[in-house]
Amino acid sequence: MEAIEKAKEYMKGTTTVGLVCKDGVVLLSDKRATMGTLVAHKIVQKSFTIDKHIGATVAGAVADAQTLIRLLQAEAKLYRMRRGEEMSVEAAATLAGNVLFSSRFYPMIVQLILGGVDKNGPRLYSIDPLGSAIEDKIVSTGSGSPVAYGVLEDSYKEDMPVEKGVKVGVRAIRSALERDAMTGNGIDIIKITQEGMKKLSPEEVEKILKSL
Repeated sequence: MEAIEKAKEYMKGTTTVGLVCKDGVVLLSDKRATMGTLVAHKIVQKSFTIDKHIGATVAGAVADAQTLIRLLQAEAKLYRMRRGEEMSVEAAATLAGNVLFSSRFYPMIVQLILGGVDKNGPRLYSIDPLGSAIEDKIVSTGSGSPVAYGVLEDSYKEDMPVEKGVKVGVRAIRSALERDAMTGNGIDIIKITQEGMKKLSPEEVEKILKSL
């Protein structure tokens, strides 16, 4: 129980968001890392590429998040080499869940939003520190998630295109930036469609913010 309580303590910072759209998936995160009331880092990467068609956001302890992401990236490459095809989004989520479940008595302090587009279409999963992998249409993690969920519940539509999903996600993260002290220092955005994955540049993100 002590390990679980410690995990909950580490999950208090950050805001990340994932949305399923009719033509793809959008993943967003802030860039601030905190240590209690201290802003420890202002340019932390919380959005990652797992494969050409799968991405993830992380909340929690940086070391655990980096270790898990590297493992998923390596396994995705090995899957392509061995089978000659890409790993499905569901398989990647199951793998991440199994890794976290196997260390549940000394948990990795990390929560993932994992999403992508495969032959089954756009998929999105929330994966907690104990290994639960739950598919959903909208997910938010971190201390700013209650604020972000307010925007998502109000504005999200399942049939919206990716470009509209990006704007809804940015509004959700921006709301957390304004109300949650542990969220801040900008927004990272990843778009994943059948055409591939794209991480938006700071200039593109700023343009979207100005248009809202």
